[in-house]
Amino acid sequence: MSANVLAAQAIVIAKEPVPGRVKTRLTPPFTPAEAALLAEAALTDTLAAVAAAPVARRVLALEGSAGSWLPPGFDVIPQRGGGLDERLAAAFAEAHAALPQPMVLIGMDTPQVTPGLIADAAGMLDRGEADAVFGPAADGGFWLLGLRRPDRSLLAGVPMSRADTGRRQLDRLTAGGLRVAMMPELTDVDTAAEAELVAGEVPGSAFAAAFGLALASSGAA
Repeated sequence: MSANVLAAQAIVIAKEPVPGRVKTRLTPPFTPAEAALLAEAALTDTLAAVAAAPVARRVLALEGSAGSWLPPGFDVIPQRGGGLDERLAAAFAEAHAALPQPMVLIGMDTPQVTPGLIADAAGMLDRGEADAVFGPAADGGFWLLGLRRPDRSLLAGVPMSRADTGRRQLDRLTAGGLRVAMMPELTDVDTAAEAELVAGEVPGSAFAAAFGLALASSGAA
């Protein structure tokens, strides 16, 4: 392994961008097809950032089937479990079983993520500076969770998709005695207002281009 490549691995947990099944809070003002195109663009940007990050392994924990948006170099595993807490725990466990190294997990909702942010989180785990890394989201959730090793008890039962999800997840980590390093807050894309904000942050991205096309098509502007 190159000295410049971290031992940690990066996991993206995502849904196949199928109309009516992804980004439903974008409808209205966008149609289900437009929302799916925005989801695909967000996923494309996210996977590109992970592909460019200096990690040892890249994993996509996917609900659905991979499409042309998936770049080479990713190991695809299915999501397992019921609630999101269970699926996150399962993704950590399966990734660690294949490569027993620290893991950084992100979703498909932050197309503004950069290879540098992923490397920063992975590096803190690699160097043993933290047992966990936590990236809070502006809506009260979290956009990144990194662990040196999987532990289902750190996730099981944490209520997801709520305004207090991030606080509860962080509390669970600290209650478990973990040393937690914090990452910058990012905005998850769930609503049209959030999509507009994030598109403005990354004007050269696939997401910004898709947002412009969706605006023009829907007349939401």
